[in-house]
Amino acid sequence: MADSEQYTPGPASGAQVRKDGEKWTLILVRELLHSPEKVWQALTDPAHLREWAPFVADGSMATAGATVNVTWAGTGKPQLTTVTRAVAPEVLEYGDIRWELEASGGGTRLTLWHNIDRRFISWGAAGWHICFDVLDRLLSGSPIGRIAGAEAMKFAGWQRLNAEYAKQFSLKNQ
Repeated sequence: MADSEQYTPGPASGAQVRKDGEKWTLILVRELLHSPEKVWQALTDPAHLREWAPFVADGSMATAGATVNVTWAGTGKPQLTTVTRAVAPEVLEYGDIRWELEASGGGTRLTLWHNIDRRFISWGAAGWHICFDVLDRLLSGSPIGRIAGAEAMKFAGWQRLNAEYAKQFSLKNQ
């Protein structure tokens, strides 16, 4: 974790919110300098997920129909989750999350669609922003360690991002 102490996230960017009836969706886009296949592995392999994601999974998420226990950081409670769609290395869906991977300029445009309670949109945007940074560093061979859950919320970079995303989305600071 010593490397994470040197880490400072960039400004809030690449995010939007959509509302459909009572449903809110947080959409984050990140350009990564890694192949879709490499990013796909990081999104589906439990060993990789444990290094960057805000949850751990007890099995591979690479196959539609797979059921895995997912434990979100800070909850301590496994939640049985079914992978509803897995088209390697393009689309992955499970629970309230959809990932889209698109080859882009020798790398990958990674898009996250996360259905989320309106009260937690800026929190989620700040948390995913940091997770994407951690993922990028992991894939680049310079891991800084996972920053998720309550640990992330204590992090000054998360607090700044939360405020920036709340302002960007015209939400009351959450």
